[in-house]
Amino acid sequence: MGSPTRRVWACGPWPWRWWFSATTRIHLTRDAALMEAARGNNVQEVRRLLSEGADVNARHKLGWTALMVAAISHNESVVQVLLAAGADPNLGDDFSSVYKTANEQGVHSLEVLVTREDDFNNRLNHRASFKGCTALHYAVLADDYSIVKELLDGGANPLQRNEMGHTPLDYAREGEVMKLLKTSETKYMEKQRKREAEERRRFPLEQRLKEHIIGQESAIATVGAAIRRKENGWYDEEHPLVFLFLGSSGIGKTELAKQTAKYMHKDAKKGFIRLDMSEFQERHEVAKFIGSPPGYIGHEEGGQLTKKLKQCPNAVVLFDEVDKAHPDVLTIMLQLFDEGRLTDGKGKTIDCKDAIFIMTSNVASDEIAQHALQLRQEALEMSRNRIAENLGDVQISDKITISKNFKENVIRPILKAHFRRDEFLGRINEIVYFLPFCHSELIQLVNKELNFWAKRYWDCRMQTGLSDPPQAKQRHNITLLWDREVADVLVDGYNVHYGARSIKHEVERRVVNQLAAAYEQDLLPGGCTLRITVEDSDKHLLKSPELPSPQAEKRPPTLRLEIIDKDSKTRKLDIQAPLHPEKVCYTI
Repeated sequence: MGSPTRRVWACGPWPWRWWFSATTRIHLTRDAALMEAARGNNVQEVRRLLSEGADVNARHKLGWTALMVAAISHNESVVQVLLAAGADPNLGDDFSSVYKTANEQGVHSLEVLVTREDDFNNRLNHRASFKGCTALHYAVLADDYSIVKELLDGGANPLQRNEMGHTPLDYAREGEVMKLLKTSETKYMEKQRKREAEERRRFPLEQRLKEHIIGQESAIATVGAAIRRKENGWYDEEHPLVFLFLGSSGIGKTELAKQTAKYMHKDAKKGFIRLDMSEFQERHEVAKFIGSPPGYIGHEEGGQLTKKLKQCPNAVVLFDEVDKAHPDVLTIMLQLFDEGRLTDGKGKTIDCKDAIFIMTSNVASDEIAQHALQLRQEALEMSRNRIAENLGDVQISDKITISKNFKENVIRPILKAHFRRDEFLGRINEIVYFLPFCHSELIQLVNKELNFWAKRYWDCRMQTGLSDPPQAKQRHNITLLWDREVADVLVDGYNVHYGARSIKHEVERRVVNQLAAAYEQDLLPGGCTLRITVEDSDKHLLKSPELPSPQAEKRPPTLRLEIIDKDSKTRKLDIQAPLHPEKVCYTI
């Protein structure tokens, strides 16, 4: 295949241009004229167009910018002017190959080829992919030392990769440009390390995680401490960092893994790899994990894990519901955790010692939940006794800590019985426990869910300070408010086995269903203000058949919708109940 440099350069210009001459270029827009001037090295015209409002970062219809055009065309003076005007040297080209771009744009490949050669450069290989290439990539391809230096001085990132995974250095020829790039990479990495360290000091990981995850302070602290050791070099560099998250469903295990990946990687798509281990319950499905061996179907495709780890060896990898995986898959994972490397179906070894592996499991979730609930009850009774004894500054706290004795004598035997390997459990750096939500956390979950619906579907001008999204005004233009007691009522829908999902379903069932029915029955005038309240009476909001008295006694408080008029008066909405399932007649 040759080097990346050889693959992207063509042999020379095409000899024909009879049907796409320069005389057809009329009525150019200001942005298009800027690219023409950048290509033609017309510095005065570039300055004039910029002064008249041309967008310095505007793209050609096929994806490149004026800075890229100037860089590939050896126009150093134009590069200087564009950088001074605020051109972003780290924008990537949206142009891929001629044929792929033609397919995406829905035009003939010949038209794309001619446009690329006339408007950009005629020496580039039209079969090579240029997606994600920056102006620095193109300056290196042009082997222009002066422009490379200008771009680096202007803030270009020498470590930025294009879609093929190549940095500008991968395209450099032996000589001054290569030396400059190597030096710049070292300096850039050092500056980046200092910036990240300063950012971590000002805004610690724990603080970021708490913005997205409700409760689970102990889990957040455990993960934050381990990652801090890794970031500052206080960890075993020969082994990757491995976590096992234990707890009930819907309690924040997967969300904590996602937020950790966002913290570690700017490109969250590449930096976060998620594998559902319920898809690897059979022995033959090991091939999906690392790829099929030679001679088998799918050999060229590679494995789901190995293929993604090649692209990002330091990714955060989530093995969801690892307890469902086949023992043969666990054997491969043991090698991965122990040696920090993995051999794929093609025999190639992927080094991933810098990766972070997170496993989630519901094993022992009932024991953890019951133990936590028992500890909370004991703490509550102790606080009440102290208050009864007239002790001073006693505060009731929901915070509890699972004892080491419980972990060793209850949880570890369960894990050992399930995974059947001491060496597998021995390679886990941290076993992280996720506890059921306490009452104050459930209130936060309810308000978060109500805020979600208010923000997504209604014009929300609430005390929470949410902005007014345009789609809300276009759809409904409704302001949604709710009383404090509403959250207390919805909290009763919490199920310890389903976690936050049970709160989500309770809000949908008791609030969103009413809102949807009211909107369908045209009861919500545009621009109105709605309030959700708790009704003290036993009447149902949705008119339904009478229930037997024993059920009526256990009936939970009813939530009702009210419209607040401009004079602050309220009126209840009379929402007609949908057809009851028992009243539906089916014709056979």
